[in-house]
Amino acid sequence: MAQLTADDVVLKVFQATKFREGYDQVEVDDFLDAVALSMRTLAAENDELRNKLAAAELRIAELESGAPVAPAERPTLPPLALPTFMEAVPSPGAPEEESATGMLALARKLHDQYVTEGQKEGDQILSEAKAKAAGIVREAEEVSARTKARLEQEQADLEREIESLRIFERDYRTRLRTYLGSLLSEIDGAPDKGQRDTLGS
Repeated sequence: MAQLTADDVVLKVFQATKFREGYDQVEVDDFLDAVALSMRTLAAENDELRNKLAAAELRIAELESGAPVAPAERPTLPPLALPTFMEAVPSPGAPEEESATGMLALARKLHDQYVTEGQKEGDQILSEAKAKAAGIVREAEEVSARTKARLEQEQADLEREIESLRIFERDYRTRLRTYLGSLLSEIDGAPDKGQRDTLGS
């Protein structure tokens, strides 16, 4: 039988017996077995989701701290405790119709309780995961903003230093050109050695 839904439980109709009042006991038992199997399946899926969430929280903690968490420190979640049908099985002396009705009511109650608890726990897990994700994103944005501001400041400092070096280079070239020009002027204005010897004799 496929996994049951809440509508399957609510809308289930048992066939009336032909020779006595009440429902067919075999049919009721089969249906209750199917309900129990569905609830066990849901419980197993819920445990798996809880373990996956614990693993995700562990991974987030590892990423935030930068150090892996030892396996012994990893959280383990207890399985979700569910009441069983045997806790409310009517006494052997109860009428068969009352017994079947009571078990069906119990199945509906347990199913509704399980769905409600699952929804609450799922909402809480989702809310906590969203809050942690928002915190991680916010922290990453803050780190990014600080890094960007620091890089922009360093870029501005480097640009000022480059401009200062360019000004120094221009001044140095100008002074060097002036100095070389004065040397050339002195060389051009001075008589050569042969002329000085002729004038001396």
